[in-house]
Amino acid sequence: MPEATSNRNGGKDWTGEQVQQLRELAEGNTPVGVMSAKLGRTEDAIRSKAQSEGITLAPPNRSPYGDMS
Repeated sequence: MPEATSNRNGGKDWTGEQVQQLRELAEGNTPVGVMSAKLGRTEDAIRSKAQSEGITLAPPNRSPYGDMS
């Protein structure tokens, strides 16, 4: 069964535009799985590039409504 994530850009260098899109998606707390589909990269590639660029990815279980307690 094929992987759920797309890797149409797998093995290709990241463009400045893709890095900017990654940064914008991260700032919007977009889940890594959605970033993967939008950028055509694996989730591991997204995490690796984010780390190398100093981009913080939102925790996967963080509520978009903030702390409800």
